[in-house]
Amino acid sequence: MPSMQFWVPLVLAADDEIIAAAGTPTEWLITNLVGFCMLVGLVLFTYTTKAGIVARATTKEAVRQPVFLLSMAVAILILLINTVLPFYSLGDDVKMLKDCSLATILISGLLIAVWTASTSIAEEIEGKTAMTLLSKPINRRQFILGKYIGILQAVLWFMLPIVIVFLSCVYFRVGYDAKEGSKDIPPAAIVMAEVIQVIPGLVLLFMEIAVLSAISVAISTRLPMVVNLTTCFAIFVVGHLAGILVNAGVGRIEFVLFMGRVIATVLPTLDSFNISAAVATGAVVPPVYLGNAAIYCVCYCSATILLAFILFEDRDLA
Repeated sequence: MPSMQFWVPLVLAADDEIIAAAGTPTEWLITNLVGFCMLVGLVLFTYTTKAGIVARATTKEAVRQPVFLLSMAVAILILLINTVLPFYSLGDDVKMLKDCSLATILISGLLIAVWTASTSIAEEIEGKTAMTLLSKPINRRQFILGKYIGILQAVLWFMLPIVIVFLSCVYFRVGYDAKEGSKDIPPAAIVMAEVIQVIPGLVLLFMEIAVLSAISVAISTRLPMVVNLTTCFAIFVVGHLAGILVNAGVGRIEFVLFMGRVIATVLPTLDSFNISAAVATGAVVPPVYLGNAAIYCVCYCSATILLAFILFEDRDLA
């Protein structure tokens, strides 16, 4: 939203910008290279640093939790049901499938991230397990950073099979709708274009989960699981309404405009990671938008993890 750019310069903004040009091949090549370098850096961090040891342990602990596999199974089941469910959208069933499936992946991924943060940080602090771990040559900052990276790795492992199923469902639904409508089956290039169109949305979705995971980690250093879940849910709702509050107050109610700007500055503007407009128009999110979103995500996550360092620095673990 244009008004958001003034208050949060790194937040991208409007829906009409999201559905702009899809970008040149060079831009996409650079984007892919940056993504590959980030994955390599993540692997190096995990296996060459002390914080990486904590990250690996956190990931293994999260994957072994029954809620991890249960949430994955439920998410995949919902995706499969959406694939054969008639949406009665007058030819836009594929778009509805994309929108509903992205929302399913987002909600399930957020639940896993917040749950893991609560169980691996808050419960370890309350159970005195963290004190035992910190008695080893690992300081508090390495502990928090390792926990956060471990949560992101757990979310990646959680999303991987779900994303594969989701992309397969989109591929199947395009041909299925053509048969149901007594139309010719579209060429493979058109079907793959429908699949490729949602991949940037999955990247933005992971960025949103990363932002809320950082907030959850900071909260977990001081508060228990119930408060963490409630607070993250409230931030999730308000973060998606920040742009609406700003636009609602423009030229109308000064107090609403001021509060919208405060919320957009302090809390994450999560609507910047939403590609509903792109899905509705069939456009591809351009790499420039992905790059700006990644910059905003990294900056906000870094600031939140620094806050977590401060909150955890003087926390009594005895």
